Amino acid sequence: MSVSLIEELKTIRDFRSGKGRRYPLWLILLLIVMGTMSGCQGYAALEDFGVRHYSVLCEALELNLKNKRLPSDTTFRRILERLNFQRLNAHFERWAMQYTDINANDWMSLDGKSIKGTVIDGGTEYQNFVTLVSLYAQSQETVLAVEQFETHQTNEIKAVQTLLERLHLTSVVFTLDAIHAQKKQLNRS
Repeated sequence: MSVSLIEELKTIRDFRSGKGRRYPLWLILLLIVMGTMSGCQGYAALEDFGVRHYSVLCEALELNLKNKRLPSDTTFRRILERLNFQRLNAHFERWAMQYTDINANDWMSLDGKSIKGTVIDGGTEYQNFVTLVSLYAQSQETVLAVEQFETHQTNEIKAVQTLLERLHLTSVVFTLDAIHAQKKQLNRS
C-alpha cells in the first residue's frame, strides 16, 4: 500500500514546544521539500514559494489557516536549524522508494560532494565541512538516496557503506570513485 508524502511527513515527531505553534510540522516540511525541489535556496525563497502558491496549496491541501498566510522565512529558519536532516531524509527516502522500480543489472553511481558554505575552520588543516554522498540511478535519471556526513566525524568510504547497507540493493552495478577500490573494501562484498 503506497503512502502519500503528507502521510509520511505526519509521522515525524514534532520537536517544537506546544506553545506558539501556528502551523503543523508536516506542512512546514512539505513546503521545504516542495520549495527545494522547485529550486528555492534560502529561507526567504521558501517564504516566497508559499506566497506565490498560496491559493493553490490551500485548495489542494484543504488548508484552513487562521492567519491566512503560510510560514515566514523566520519560521523556516527556526525549523531548519533544529531539524534532524537524517530523520527527514529517511522519511523522504521511504516515501520515494515505493515509487522506484529497480531492476537487475541497473547501473547506480555513488559520489560525494561537499556542500558550499559549510566549511568550519577554513584555511587550516582542521577544516571541517558537510558532504553528501548521492546514489544516482542512471536508468531513471534520479537520485535515489543520500547520506550526509561531516569530514571530521567520518569519511566518504564509511558513508557509502552506510548508504548501501541501508538500501539493501542486490543485482545492480555500482560505479564509484577509485577511493572505494581498496582491498579492505573489496573483500567486504
